[in-house]
Amino acid sequence: MNFLKKISIVTSIAAASFVGYAYGQDFQWKEATSNGYTYKYVTNDPTAARYYKLKNGLTVILSPTNKDPRIQTYIATKAGSKTDPSDHTGLAHYLEHMLFKGTDKFGSKDWAKEKPILDQIDALYEKYNTTKDESKRKEIYKEIDKVSGEAAKFAIANEYDKMMAGMGADGTNAFTSFEQTVYTEDIPANVVDKFLTVQSERFRQPVLRLFHTELEAVYEEKNRSLDDDGDKVYDMMFASLFPNNNYGKQTTIGTIEHLKNPSLKAIRQYFDTYYVPNNMGIIMSGDFNPDEVIAKIDKAFSYMKPKSIPEYKIGQEKPISSPIVKEVVGPNPENVMLGFRFPGATTKDARLLNLVGNMLTNGQAGLIDLDLVKKQKLLAAYAYPYVLKDYSVLLLQGRPTNGQSLDEVKTLLLQEIDKLRKGEFSDDLIESIVNNEKKSIIQKDEKYSSRAGILMDEFTSDIDHKVSLEYVDEISKLTKKDIMDFAAKYLQANNYVAIYKRKGEDKSIVKVDKPTITPVSVNREDQSPFLKKIDEMPENAIAPVWLNFDKDITKNKLGDVDVLSVKNTDNALFRLYYHFDSGKWNNKILPLAAEYLQYLGTKNKSSEAISKEFYRLASSFNVSAGNEETYVTLEGLNENFDKTASLFEELIKNCQADQNALNAYKARLKKARADVKQSKGAIMSGLRSYAQYGPQNPFNNVLTDAELEALKAEDLINVLHDLFNYKHKVLYYGPKSGNEIVTSLKPIHTLPKSLKELTKTKTFVQVPTDKNKVLFAHYDMVQSEIFWVRNADQYNVSIAPTVSLFNNYFGGGMGSIVFQTIRESKALAYSTYSYFALPSKKEDKDMVLAYVGTQADKFNESTTAMNELLTTLPKSEQLFETAKSGLRKSIASERITQDGIIFSYLRAQKLGNNADIRRNVYDQSPKLAFTDINNFHDKEMKGKNYTYCIVASQEKVNEADMKKLGEVKKLNLTEIFGY
Repeated sequence: MNFLKKISIVTSIAAASFVGYAYGQDFQWKEATSNGYTYKYVTNDPTAARYYKLKNGLTVILSPTNKDPRIQTYIATKAGSKTDPSDHTGLAHYLEHMLFKGTDKFGSKDWAKEKPILDQIDALYEKYNTTKDESKRKEIYKEIDKVSGEAAKFAIANEYDKMMAGMGADGTNAFTSFEQTVYTEDIPANVVDKFLTVQSERFRQPVLRLFHTELEAVYEEKNRSLDDDGDKVYDMMFASLFPNNNYGKQTTIGTIEHLKNPSLKAIRQYFDTYYVPNNMGIIMSGDFNPDEVIAKIDKAFSYMKPKSIPEYKIGQEKPISSPIVKEVVGPNPENVMLGFRFPGATTKDARLLNLVGNMLTNGQAGLIDLDLVKKQKLLAAYAYPYVLKDYSVLLLQGRPTNGQSLDEVKTLLLQEIDKLRKGEFSDDLIESIVNNEKKSIIQKDEKYSSRAGILMDEFTSDIDHKVSLEYVDEISKLTKKDIMDFAAKYLQANNYVAIYKRKGEDKSIVKVDKPTITPVSVNREDQSPFLKKIDEMPENAIAPVWLNFDKDITKNKLGDVDVLSVKNTDNALFRLYYHFDSGKWNNKILPLAAEYLQYLGTKNKSSEAISKEFYRLASSFNVSAGNEETYVTLEGLNENFDKTASLFEELIKNCQADQNALNAYKARLKKARADVKQSKGAIMSGLRSYAQYGPQNPFNNVLTDAELEALKAEDLINVLHDLFNYKHKVLYYGPKSGNEIVTSLKPIHTLPKSLKELTKTKTFVQVPTDKNKVLFAHYDMVQSEIFWVRNADQYNVSIAPTVSLFNNYFGGGMGSIVFQTIRESKALAYSTYSYFALPSKKEDKDMVLAYVGTQADKFNESTTAMNELLTTLPKSEQLFETAKSGLRKSIASERITQDGIIFSYLRAQKLGNNADIRRNVYDQSPKLAFTDINNFHDKEMKGKNYTYCIVASQEKVNEADMKKLGEVKKLNLTEIFGY
């Protein structure tokens, strides 16, 4: 349950344009009737989406596809943070959290006894909300805490999550953004009846139980956002672009003032106002018969009554006549973000904005790609549209390289905008974008989950599906003058907002203080009659499908190279991989050579010309060097396979050393290496690697500053030229057969008479976790991040069923023991989990991992709570049976397809397995009892040593408290990063 992170941009127009498209087709809205229900549809729509409007106004969008026996579902409300009351910002978001708490029928063991106590809590919160005297407020909150504890005795925590887990659902979650609150589930196709029964009850009359512990989780979420410089930049950008519109006037998660003064009355009023059928939609894509499903939805949700929705008045913005420049301060590396304002999602100009975004950044041949990234003028740079209902935004972001000021970054970004106005871009750029849009359409249409997400975004933004399908036709008709006119209208020299993210201490941060919360009961063993009813509902079993590596993969030879292929019978896309069982452990400069390649050309073609050619072909390449594996990936349209493969072979075998490119690359790499030391996520990754392998570990196995400085262009070029002379495999998924792919590659992928072995120069072995230790790294932040790491025994395939079931029960989801205890009962963290990890190759050891992200002042309580769970496994037969049932149903409905079959085979080989391990888990898990996972817990976790990896502010976490956990070692950044 979260608010939609602004950094995870999902542009409605962009997404909608990818649904599925047959170029040149005629798209028209039509009406049809089937099984007594009338629906609308668009002719030639490859998603076959049906649009129903039920009698009560509920919108239902159904897109059937039977590729997988699963269904992606979204229940969406057209209400988000922009419709929050101005005196209760964040309300839509924490209402979203409360929609997981149940009703009078589920989530309660005795509603008659629970309700009077909840009424007391309601009254106390209203009193708390209107009281200004801090001492009196504390006394009221003590009473809230006390009465909440009494109410919790009748609550069944996470009963919703248990029901969904028992069905085999994945991705149980929800999100809130500016204008939508969406509840999401990915369910097996045979539990539609159960799903609809639960959902119709869920939205009937939600009960705001366990509110004070859930609100504390929202407090944690707010504090996490205060530690995120990216969030702060976005908030400042939208506040500056939209001083009159709610996009800028209030944030999704809300202000601290409002979070500290919640009103349950206001929450109910909001639900009653916006959670009405004429403001909601049910969107489903997957394996179902739409005639049957629409009747079931109608029956389940017919109780809902329509209401008039309050008119939402768009805050109108005045044109920006001169640059607005603001600053944000924080510990992360410096950058600049520019924002330009555009019309809203339903307009033609919003659709053109999506095209302009691609013209600036498309990963290969956009203006920013070629001018700033390819030429290494900035450390990083990109542009993207953010399409919303009231207004849209074009955002550009750039990070400086060594010696650059933020003003210089801004100037470089604005120069690319100026090129759009002047028409200084390739004549064929629009045509290339159209070709790549066609490919992206096919890619997006491959998965039922993508279809559902696109249709949901269209619904919440009021985008016409027919118009979305016509997008490629629309942009294919545009001329260079059209783009120039568009840029001149919206992308002027002075109508932007610039946010300078500077490095420093943000003294304005005020965290949400931790209230005193007494842990509440979660009543794991209790079940409501409603849950029992759901469990007893019939369902037709889905037969699992296992991989047969001998039959599902075609095996050929190209000289001495193994060619593994799976035929694509769905569309005209291909993915080709050259796979090497070697990586950075063999050669530390291999990852540098892989990245350097993107800046190189050949004798006959410049680097820019090669990028443009790949983009014209609607193809791409990527070279990725990991610790022990390297992949060269080519993907694109089958009709351009030979040209794509030949173009890459020409590049990698004939690339020429470019000293200027190397000098720029070194300068950027030095800056990037310095910047990554300012990332708390990277620091934690380094601590975890240190915990696994010791002081010399894969994370810090990098070139020293001196080695980097001494690096020559020839060193990197030689690695690239020699790459295909080493042993590798060819992996292929596409329309060609195994024989056809060998025939196509034979004249292109020419090989030496014998391939060389690439011996490992470095091997890392996991160190024993022989005592309790603490690895600490300082970072200036409100939160503290804590990871538990323990290296266990050597890989043993026979424990896989026990491990899978244990993880489902113990720490693998919102209904798990860890989540229930640490978040639901004790309100100690927003994010927490634990699991037993099997290795990726048989030579490695298993691992125990656990995590808590919490406020620094909850450090002791959080570590104690997790250690208690690692010592004693709480028993719940009901939760155990749910975990067992959900595991089998999830496996039964899972389909590994496409190139996933090949990668499953390679993973199995590394572990010494000859068959699909899921079959063993499916067959053996029903035979396991609670005593089996309890014994497993005792053997692998209880009384064991752990390395505690802690990233926190040294001013906020007491060293004496850390010493209670184990021997403390404070690591400096050089020890962590290796330079």
